[in-house]
Amino acid sequence: MATAPKASSQGKPTGGGKPGPGKSSAKARPEIEEILYNRKLRHDYAVLDTWEAGLVLMGSEVKSLRSKDVQWGDAHARLHDDGQLWLYGMHIGEWRFANAFGHQPRQPRKLLLHRREIDRIAGKIKGKGLALVPEKLFFRKGWAKIAICLCEGKTRGDKRADLVQKAQNRDVEREMARRMKRGG
Repeated sequence: MATAPKASSQGKPTGGGKPGPGKSSAKARPEIEEILYNRKLRHDYAVLDTWEAGLVLMGSEVKSLRSKDVQWGDAHARLHDDGQLWLYGMHIGEWRFANAFGHQPRQPRKLLLHRREIDRIAGKIKGKGLALVPEKLFFRKGWAKIAICLCEGKTRGDKRADLVQKAQNRDVEREMARRMKRGG
């Protein structure tokens, strides 16, 4: 004997069934899904500015990104003479189901930015010793995005100064925690 679905106070049935329009499913994706983060960036470079850019990708590349089959050892972006920004050195693995319609793993990929942002980058990059290095690769609302940083290389002395600063900050926090625990 089947029972009727429970009724809410408004007389509408509740529970059961698939989520319809307007209802969120239990497996809803987060707004930002991080794929890859460049941990060495802030150690090797001083970050001056950051931009979020879209990527021009083939379908097989997107499938490989979703499975996190991506690496960037020496990835960097370059500004071409025609005013386009391109990403070099990022390896997106071949999707095994793509067959003959797949992509080249290390091909240059076009970055999508507004014209005023590209002009601002072009003006800043003319400085000596500056590079455009990717910081993180992620999906935002289903679209593949990359955070590109304008960076200046750190010297060995700069890296040592950063380590000293981190140690000092850690000591101060440890002392503050000890005093708070002690009550004054």
